[in-house]
Amino acid sequence: MSDPGTGWERGRRVIFNDIAADYDKIRPDYPPELFTDIFNYSGTNGRKALEVGAGTGKATVPFLNAGYNVTAVELGANMAEFLAERFKESKSFSVITSAFEDAALDENSFDLIYAASSFHWVDAEIGCPKAFLLLKNGGAITLFRYNWDHPDGDELYEEIQEIYKQYYHKPYIRPLKVTGDEYWSPDGIIRGFRFEDLRNYGFTDISMKLYDNRKIYTTDEYLAFLDTLSDHRSLPESDRAALYAGVREAIDKHGGFYKVDYVYQLYMGRKFLNNI
Repeated sequence: MSDPGTGWERGRRVIFNDIAADYDKIRPDYPPELFTDIFNYSGTNGRKALEVGAGTGKATVPFLNAGYNVTAVELGANMAEFLAERFKESKSFSVITSAFEDAALDENSFDLIYAASSFHWVDAEIGCPKAFLLLKNGGAITLFRYNWDHPDGDELYEEIQEIYKQYYHKPYIRPLKVTGDEYWSPDGIIRGFRFEDLRNYGFTDISMKLYDNRKIYTTDEYLAFLDTLSDHRSLPESDRAALYAGVREAIDKHGGFYKVDYVYQLYMGRKFLNNI
């Protein structure tokens, strides 16, 4: 068997461009308290924000509602078009169609840079230093994402894992099971954002927070969600069909609903140059 890869190789970040409407419909939203903590951390001295990998704008609305002028950087042309249409009435929103690494942006011009479940697609060795340069002195970077969290004894989860072992021939089994303490470790930061520490790129005043939330999916909704994940879409068609059929059978057997607990991971840092 050829090397299947992980499905999370950086070249696969373009797959979302083909599923903009499905992505927007089925991906989970973020808890309001997460945004409250971001606003409290970033302060009110400036309201110019940059969103990295904005997708369909699932995390954009709270920033616009809070009074930020948002410049979104989005790689996919279809996604960028979706964003432009969604926020066409807003004078506080603009979108640049580009990878963040390549986007032409002015240094020292943003009060806040944020990324919602997208920064793991950025080459951190380019993206983190670039974010530091783009921020004004005192500006903040806030990265956040969601993760599965399955309690011990979840019978349906264990049944689904057995199905993954049959058809998901990749270096790890999905969905992953991670404990709370692991999110705070260097490995947890690497797994979530693909770099070890914001401090390595000059950021200070580091803050990390976790938030719990639960979403109940119907069978069809959960399968639609799985089909927006790059690692699942990279499976051979026969394996993907068999995996989805097995997951469908397992959920239907348990009543047609799947309760998924999410842990939202917020990681923040500040640019501070004391010689200015």
